[in-house]
Formats: sequence, structure tokens, C-alpha cells
Amino acid sequence: MDDYDYEQTEEFRDHLSTIDVKSGKRNWVYPKKPAGKFHNKRVLLSIFLLVLLFVAPHIYINGEPLVMFNILERKFVFFGQVFWPQDLYIFAFTMVLFIVFIILFTVIFGRIFCGWICPQTIFMEMIFRKIEYWIEGDWTHQKKLNKQPWNKEKILKKGTKHTLFLIVSFLISNTFLAYIIGAEELWGIQSSPLSTHLGGFIAMVIFTLVFYMVFSVLREQVCTTICPYGRLQGVLLDKNSIVVAYDHKRGEERSKFKKNEDRAELGKGDCIDCYQCVNVCPTGIDIRNGTQLECVNCTACIDACDSIMDAIDKPKGLIRYASEKNIEGGKKFTWTARTIAYSVLLFALLVIWGFLIGSRTNFDATILKQRGSTYQTLDDGMLSNIYEINLINKTKKDYTIELILEDVDGDIELAQSPLVLEAEEGKIERFVVKMNRKELTRGQRRFYITVLGNGKPILRKKTSFVGPLL
Repeated sequence: MDDYDYEQTEEFRDHLSTIDVKSGKRNWVYPKKPAGKFHNKRVLLSIFLLVLLFVAPHIYINGEPLVMFNILERKFVFFGQVFWPQDLYIFAFTMVLFIVFIILFTVIFGRIFCGWICPQTIFMEMIFRKIEYWIEGDWTHQKKLNKQPWNKEKILKKGTKHTLFLIVSFLISNTFLAYIIGAEELWGIQSSPLSTHLGGFIAMVIFTLVFYMVFSVLREQVCTTICPYGRLQGVLLDKNSIVVAYDHKRGEERSKFKKNEDRAELGKGDCIDCYQCVNVCPTGIDIRNGTQLECVNCTACIDACDSIMDAIDKPKGLIRYASEKNIEGGKKFTWTARTIAYSVLLFALLVIWGFLIGSRTNFDATILKQRGSTYQTLDDGMLSNIYEINLINKTKKDYTIELILEDVDGDIELAQSPLVLEAEEGKIERFVVKMNRKELTRGQRRFYITVLGNGKPILRKKTSFVGPLL
């Protein structure tokens, strides 16, 4: 094995780029500081997304946060609209819609989400990596610092970097907790004595340490090993998918650059084998080997290659956003049967999702006959059935509830009157329906009950009344 020539084989397909093929140990990635047109655009988008991420839990609409995922209380809020367990079907359908959208998006545009929008990439490349560049310098300085013995300079730089990493991780963990329990509840934990919110404090510490470990130790391993999305590329991408790709038709044969030579006449490609595309890659791959699961489409290699092409007076775009068909034959993106099918499915799901959102109400009620009960004959000859009503108020307003029979000779008596349904409350109450036996056909009658809230109709529910067959 020691005599095996790894350079002459496609060994990159047998193992992750961050794993040493001989020792099996991790190769620590030291990416060169990126710069260029695409990087500048990513910085602007990242700033916008980071501001939105940190501000969103503190924005309130009609007394509710913009976004909240309160798993503990089973309360979910999107753009000020509250979703309770009774709305779980909408949440589940939204997840299905999101998955189909990701599939369609990946089929057409590849893994662009990972490089431009994914929180892992944004935090790592736009915050933690920037801190690292600021304190330790570019990739060559970082390598040198890690190899040198522990002295005053190394202790100061490493200590400062990891202190800032912990502070940023603490801010991120607090933000994520705000999405779970709400900004007001989080502030209550932060401003109250530790003894009154020990559980909340422990959660903060755990979240902080998790984020610190992710961005100081795991890093690109999250994208290449933990996240399943990269491994889905093999079944989602096809020859029409747009990815960050190396134009091998133009770039090969690779050779070092020599001034004033005619590379075309010598049979040389535009790639001068400078390895700048490899040096800037945050996952440590060589994009010239083709699409790989580690590639997050961050475009750092595009910027690096374009700067080299400028320097040697060659056209940009040796590495660019392109499909395999585009590189092989210069063909532009075309709609395939698969992308059309996904698009039709996505459109249909969007229509259904819109209907579910539009038909959702701020109240919910379930009316059932009380288990084990039967009809009763009253002194005045009327019949009675006992029911249970499960009421849900999804708003932040209290309501006085009344029940009215529709088009039936009868009456309703609530066990508790007046029945007050408080804000964001669920309540189960019993009531009795009295009905004239003339209203029954073969011992049954289907009828509607109108639920009034503060005197206004809020729900209409159908149920059945049971009496004697004769």
C-alpha cells in the first residue's frame, strides 16, 4: 500500500476530501480568504439574512411574534398567525411542500441553497471564518500558527478567537431559544434570578456549547458527513442541473503558465494548474474533478479562477455556474420530463396549501355525544341528549360562548353559563339538547349548532340527536 500511486487514481471518489486516505485521520481544511464578485454578493445576502434571523423573534404582529416554534406548548406562529396542534395537518403539509420544493430547486439549480442561504454556511463563512481571518490571518498564517509551539502570541490569538467564538455562539443560542420559547419569555429568563429559571439557563449553556463545537470543531464535517442533503445530489442532479462546474473542454490539458506562449498551438488548455480553486474551497475539494457531494456551491472557486484568468489575459468562466450538457455541447438549460413533473406537482401542492391556509379559522370545536349516555324523556314530553363540546380559541381575545340550535324545535342548556373561553385557551364543557320527538325520523335527527362568540357566529357544527324508534 505504501508504494501505491494515489495521485494517478480517482481516489477522491473513494473517501471524503477531509479524510487522509492513508492514515484515516481528518485533514484540517485551511481555506484561503475568498474575494471577488460572487463573494461580495454572498456577503450582502448574508448580512440581510443574519439581520432577519436575529430580528425576527422580536417583531410582533397583533401581539404575536413574527415566527415562533414553541414545541413545549405546541404553539407555532408564522407571520403573526398562531397554529395549534389542531392545525398540525397544515404544518405537516407545509413540510411536504418544502421537501418537494427543495427537490425541484435542486434538480434545476443544484446545491445553491447550501452556499448562499443555509445557516450553517452563513455562520461558518461569514462570521466564524471572518473572525479567524481577522485574528490569525490568511490560510498560510493559520497553518504556521498551528504548527508553532505554545507561546505568548499563540495563546493570545487562540484565546481571543475562541472567546469570540463562545460569545457569538451564546448570541446564536439565545436567538434560537427566542424562536422556541419567544423573546419575552427569554428575556424573563435572562433578567430573573438564576434559581427561578435554572432549566432555561442550562438550556442556554447546552445550546451555546453545541454551536461552539459545530463552528470551532465540526465545521465542514456538518455539510460533508452529518447533513443528508449533499448525499441526495446523486439522485437529484442530472445533466441539465446547474452547478458550479469546471469547463474541462476548455481547461484541459492543464499545464503551468509560461509568458508569451501560444497555449492553443501547444495543445494546452486554459487551466494553468495554479490550485487557487482548491486553496479557497471551504470543504477542501478540487472542483476540476467534477461534481462532488462535498461541494456546497459557495462560488469561492469561481472568484479565484476568474482572478487568475484576468491575470493571464484569458476569458473568465473556466469555472462557472453551468450544467453538464452546457459544458459538453454548449446547450442551455432545457425543461426535462422530470422537472416538468416536479413543477406541476409543486403547483398543485401550492394550490392545496393556499386552500388550507385560507380555510383555517381562529376557532375550532368538536361536538360529540357524551360517551355512555342515552336519551332521556323529560316531564314535558321532550327528549334530551347530553353532549360534550371541545372548544379552541386561537386568538388573544376572550369570548363569551353561546350555542344556538338551527331550524329545530328544541333548546340548549349549557352546564356552565355564561361560558367564557379565554385567549389561547382550550376548554371542554357539557351541554344538553332538548328536542321535540316530532323532529325525529326513525329515532334520529341530524342538525346544526351555531357557536356564537361575543354575540357573533364563529362556527357552525353538525351533529346528531338520538331518541326512541317509535
